Amino acid sequence: MVEKIVKTDEEWRSQLTQEQYEVTRRKGTEPPFCGMFHDHKQGGTYHCVCCDLPLFSSSHKFTSGTGWPSFFKPINEEHIDYKQDNSLVMRRTEIVCTRCDAHLGHVFSDGRKQTGLRYCINSVSLEFVPEVEKES
Repeated sequence: MVEKIVKTDEEWRSQLTQEQYEVTRRKGTEPPFCGMFHDHKQGGTYHCVCCDLPLFSSSHKFTSGTGWPSFFKPINEEHIDYKQDNSLVMRRTEIVCTRCDAHLGHVFSDGRKQTGLRYCINSVSLEFVPEVEKES
């Protein structure tokens, strides 16, 4: 069970950049092919930019050609909540951070064969934590 973090709108605004706020708190979408993680290949973990909950591993990331970072599964299913999204005259499944309800993106059923899913995520909703290299 993940403990919830609840903050006022003012607290979120003071913590996040304007772009982070628009995407994570107001369900915005960054333009394709310009987010800092869409073509990112370094090993590590992608965390929620709002609450630092680990969400996705670089080992589950793949190139989808959509312009957004794509993953075939989250690190832990308990870290993601799914919500029906009927905006834009289509049915989609929105994904949000379980801990803070930050909008992350959407999940689609056109992903890799491992799961058949594509978690299409806004780069701005993520913070990257690189793998620590082990000393021999």
